[in-house]
Amino acid sequence: MKRFFRISAALVALALLTAVALNFIYRPGDAIRVATGFVAHNVCSKTFVSGLDPQAVFAETTERDGIRRLRPLMRLDLDRAAKTADVTVLGGFRSHAIFRDGFGCVLQHGTTMPYLPKIDLVAAKTPKAPPLLPDIADDAVVEPGDPALKAALDHAFEEPATPPFRRTKAVVVVRDGRVIAERYAAGIGVETQLLGFSMTKSVINALIGIMTQRGQTSPSIPAPVPEWRGASDPRREIEVEHLMRMTTGLALDETNSGFDPSSQMIYLHDDMAGFAVQAALIAPVGRRWHYSSGTTQILARIVRDGTGGVERSLAFAWRELFNPLGMRHVTLELDGTGTIQGTTYMLASARDWARFGLLYLDDGVIGGRRILPEEWVDFCAAATLDADYGAGFWTNRSEHEHAKGRVRAGIPRDAFFASGDLGQRVIIIPSQRMVVVRLGDSVDPSGDIRGVARLIKEVIEAVR
Repeated sequence: MKRFFRISAALVALALLTAVALNFIYRPGDAIRVATGFVAHNVCSKTFVSGLDPQAVFAETTERDGIRRLRPLMRLDLDRAAKTADVTVLGGFRSHAIFRDGFGCVLQHGTTMPYLPKIDLVAAKTPKAPPLLPDIADDAVVEPGDPALKAALDHAFEEPATPPFRRTKAVVVVRDGRVIAERYAAGIGVETQLLGFSMTKSVINALIGIMTQRGQTSPSIPAPVPEWRGASDPRREIEVEHLMRMTTGLALDETNSGFDPSSQMIYLHDDMAGFAVQAALIAPVGRRWHYSSGTTQILARIVRDGTGGVERSLAFAWRELFNPLGMRHVTLELDGTGTIQGTTYMLASARDWARFGLLYLDDGVIGGRRILPEEWVDFCAAATLDADYGAGFWTNRSEHEHAKGRVRAGIPRDAFFASGDLGQRVIIIPSQRMVVVRLGDSVDPSGDIRGVARLIKEVIEAVR
């Protein structure tokens, strides 16, 4: 009997030690704060930038896996006067998002106020010359004239009888530089700024491309990260291209579990890139691909530093990218240090997302002016290792099964696309001289890729 009690006591002690170790490693409280941070930030952005109903946004945002389990315990407190959104779980794990005019929303951690850039955004957004890209449509919504094209849009907005719902918010189809069809959900119009999530990564790709064209950086140079410059630091081998292709080998793998470093970087840290550059190597540089927001946020800091700091980086984005493309309805959100939040949080109208896609459709040339370096577009659309990811874009120019499946479903082989959570897509199809934008809030794990593929297949058939 004594032996039994000794064994039982040892097992209890082992269980307690295991629980403590797991709590230290996985820190469930941090994962819950990632969830409240995600909800608070998204409700803030979609309410005060997009102008959507906060309760509807809260309901949709909390439907995704993981967060759905916490929803009965979650509380949203929205202050319209102060323009803040607070989310808690059981009264704790509070996340506090604040809106700043022109800069969208940012999470405030503790008592330290996030950095507010000292820049005249109105002046920065006022172009000094007409846009290089001609207008792609008149002010009114472009109704499809062809019945087959109308049917394609009808199908894009159809909802299944049971979840997961697709919640398509906007579709814009551009061919030969003009909108040939578009549609918007109730409460959304041609000027409504909609969250692109990880499509923001493709915008960071463009800013790196513009800097490369101007001789300010290059994919082939060692990443200018001061923390990696030690003579014995193996991370000094990481080049800008490795960051663009997510092949750094850094311990920044993204799983969207709330426990992963990329998710915690976005929702728990003011200095996101400062957190990301501390990651250790877990694989040889350039030999392993894994999706990672952390690597793109390091690129965002490279944009900041390479253009002269926070204020100049924002002025650079408007002067060199948005104004030449005629993108007028855009909000770049920032991290707590003022660095562009390059992984997730740019909002733009569906037409402006289409204008961005036209830069890549036209091989980086707009209005006769080369914005991106020669061969940049093909470089970005070329597959990385054995993945269906290029450099800042997903691609069908790959032997990966996902790419082959998209081709079989109707998205042409030469297509590549910006992609964001919940089904945000800007799909560039050079062979069809076409850009297709789909924005929405689908919790389907694939981001409604089947619906997007059907849309593109039917649009291509309609325009033939």
